[in-house]
Amino acid sequence: GISDLFKSGMDWENLTHSVWYYQVRPIAVGAMIVGAFHTLWGMRNQLFQGIAKGIKDTTHLRMGKGTYSRLEDDLPILAVIGAVVLFIVPITLIYYYFTKNLLSAVVASIVMTLTGFLFSAVAGYLVGVMGGSNNPISGLTLSSLVIAAVLMVALGVKGTAGVEVVLGVAAVVCTALGIAGDMLQDLKVGQILGGTPRKMQIAEIIGVLFTSLVLVFPMSILHRGTEGGIGGKYLPAPQAGLMSVMSKGIVSGEIAWPLIIFGGVLAFALILLKTPSPTLIAVGMYLPFETTSAIFVGGMIKYVADLIVKKKAYSESEMVQIENRGILLASGLVAGESITGVLLAGLYLLNINLPHISENPFIGLLVFPIVALILIVFPMRKSL
Repeated sequence: GISDLFKSGMDWENLTHSVWYYQVRPIAVGAMIVGAFHTLWGMRNQLFQGIAKGIKDTTHLRMGKGTYSRLEDDLPILAVIGAVVLFIVPITLIYYYFTKNLLSAVVASIVMTLTGFLFSAVAGYLVGVMGGSNNPISGLTLSSLVIAAVLMVALGVKGTAGVEVVLGVAAVVCTALGIAGDMLQDLKVGQILGGTPRKMQIAEIIGVLFTSLVLVFPMSILHRGTEGGIGGKYLPAPQAGLMSVMSKGIVSGEIAWPLIIFGGVLAFALILLKTPSPTLIAVGMYLPFETTSAIFVGGMIKYVADLIVKKKAYSESEMVQIENRGILLASGLVAGESITGVLLAGLYLLNINLPHISENPFIGLLVFPIVALILIVFPMRKSL
């Protein structure tokens, strides 16, 4: 417990990280489960209406009753549902390979399908609210992992087989959530620019196929060629580590259920208090401090920029241009960070050590004035 950590003489940085990692995050997972279902309940009409409209439009077009609009030309929803059902079969066989139990494999597939479908709606909604870089994939994946693990224990599937099938469910759901966020962003941009949804959806399918065939190779090289592999010192994977710990804990009966239940009760209390989004609060608890603090700083920069724009009394069209430029610059910083992360991983693989500047973490704060300057001054210039 916490008292043992104090007695061990652990420094404050590791102590606070341990408290957050092993106690706050399980609370956040419990809150996220309740918050996710609350978000789904609030979106129930839109979900059902969207599915019903897709089926209705497909039926009318087949019967020649519907009017064709290129901007509303989607892949036939019945074909999409059929493809989903078709792909469930080989995944079920994979789960059966792990468990050697047909009932548990079928149950795992049902959990995978339902949570993947429902949580994809939540992920898409949150991406629309907060942006693609804040898609709480790992938190929603953990929610599906908890549900699958509980059911596997109830069916008597324990040990290594239980952990493998639970992680298998989490892997598929995690992929679905990532694609959901990406697809929602693409379709939103396509709607603004006048793109054809069907063509964008086909392009997304092609992209997923190529990625699944290609991405496994660099991941394998990184895992084999880096000291400690993926999850080690140089290529840490905290979300994957937490999922492994939780799946093993639930299957073995050693999970901290009181913390998860407390998180669920906390989210329920927030719902009763009419909090705008309990899920966002849970996401804030779940994400590490370096991420949430960066989001906070970004919000403060936006607030300062809005004050300056308001004080200078720009016209409405100028304000729109300034905001669009700021969004483009911020998006570029996010993309650049992602590319840099991949390059750093490649340098670790090649055993290339970058120059070490300082052990003082406060030196890193010097980047924030530069970022603020870029995101405030440059959007307000007449031309970039």
